[in-house]
Amino acid sequence: MSVRVWVRSAAIAICFAVAALVPPAVAAAPAATKSLTSGQRATLYGIARDTWRFYAPDVDPTTHLPLDNLGPGSTRGAYTSAANIGVYLWAVLAARDLGLIGRSQADQMAGATLREVASLKRYDGFLYQWYDTNNGNVLLNPGQGDCAATGGTQDNCSFVSAVDNGWYATGLIEVRQGLPDLRGLADRLLEPMDFSIFYDNRPQTDCNVNASLPGDPPTGQQYGGFYVGVGPAGYHNGALYSDPRISIYIGMGRHQMPGDVWWRTWRTLPPKRCPTDPDFSWQGQWPVPGYWQTYTDPQSGKPFPVYEGHYVYPGTSLTFVPTFAGGMFEGLMANLVVPETMWGPHSFGLNDVRWAQVQAKYATEVLGYPVWGISPSSTADDTGNYGGFGVEGLKFPAGEGLAQCTTCATETTVSPHASAIALPVLPRKAYANLAALRARYPGIYTADGGFYDAVDPMTGSIGHRRLVLDQSMIMAALDDALKGRALQRYFAADPESWAARLYLSIERMSIQ
Repeated sequence: MSVRVWVRSAAIAICFAVAALVPPAVAAAPAATKSLTSGQRATLYGIARDTWRFYAPDVDPTTHLPLDNLGPGSTRGAYTSAANIGVYLWAVLAARDLGLIGRSQADQMAGATLREVASLKRYDGFLYQWYDTNNGNVLLNPGQGDCAATGGTQDNCSFVSAVDNGWYATGLIEVRQGLPDLRGLADRLLEPMDFSIFYDNRPQTDCNVNASLPGDPPTGQQYGGFYVGVGPAGYHNGALYSDPRISIYIGMGRHQMPGDVWWRTWRTLPPKRCPTDPDFSWQGQWPVPGYWQTYTDPQSGKPFPVYEGHYVYPGTSLTFVPTFAGGMFEGLMANLVVPETMWGPHSFGLNDVRWAQVQAKYATEVLGYPVWGISPSSTADDTGNYGGFGVEGLKFPAGEGLAQCTTCATETTVSPHASAIALPVLPRKAYANLAALRARYPGIYTADGGFYDAVDPMTGSIGHRRLVLDQSMIMAALDDALKGRALQRYFAADPESWAARLYLSIERMSIQ
């Protein structure tokens, strides 16, 4: 369900002026982020400075597109995606906010990238899955050559991803709020994007699926993507507490998806309402504690039964909604830009805190790791491979899992981005974990790029590779932690944030 797992398995000085740029739509910083000491904040500033140095060699000097990855050694992943472009724009804004570059340099860097994006082959504003950073051409897959044409096939020459384009859209929204001189360019790129192509608008039933249609689809949910010239992808993003929820926030905020998509998408995989519903007893915990709650959609007035289920951390009273495959960024990436912890204190905002607690507790107390933070990342070696890592509860007995899918990931690798993105929700614990990573594994960090992407916490083996996706999550988390949740405030100031604010605020999950 992550940005990459879907694609790779199925086919992922101005700083003082920032407050004046954004209305106070989100409180500057809750007590949690203010709990960092001056020394800790200085250390995090240093990490931001070193991490920012990654981008000079990463961004192609001709096309101004961010490369997917650098390393090991001189290896360059000369391809990019919609998600990569979106989060790179986050990083530029974070660098400006943190005083690492000035406003004019931020305008120049973001503007150069957006002007290149405007020249790329797109579908109604949406970006295809992969692009060659050397020339901007659409790629079938990294290393497999440019597409001769786009559209009419069921491969990446025709595929536009819902979640990746959701992250790309957030980058444009952040730019138009945080870099007002580029607002017109960002608006022109956003304007043609119609997220309704990702919404399954076929008739719904009172059941969890519509058994009268081929394949018993969960209508009212979001498709994983769209094949240009063919139609929607044949799968849905059924887990709401996973990274595809970003495109739901955007689709509803642009009035292109109805509120149905929020209520019809599952928190935990629900028990049957009808005999024809899927049997989800294979999921990580079963039976799932919870209850059916009827919500009235604030736009349409339609009632929706929602299964407000949760998992329980074994042996405790800690309740939470799991991600699909157990990855940290599945749960916490959205909170880097969408103020979930502010707007959803009884829903996903609360769950963001719980999911970080589950990650830390399981890795240190059950797996026996000296550090925590497990999320899709590079492998902890120099093969240059990528793995679907996550906290799944594999050390617990069957039926006590921590993710919905307990066969989708492994628990052997820790990635620094996974603790960095917990800074906005568990600042002291996340800071201590970042410090422990540097102290225990000195080779995981260098001044010319910050953290490498992955470490085996037991052997100390390191993957000497850096990904623009993960580096940009680190930059965004540091900006939020050090500059009063700046990226969240940019998003909150945008008119298209209304849906996220509304739907997060009215839900009451069973994890209270």
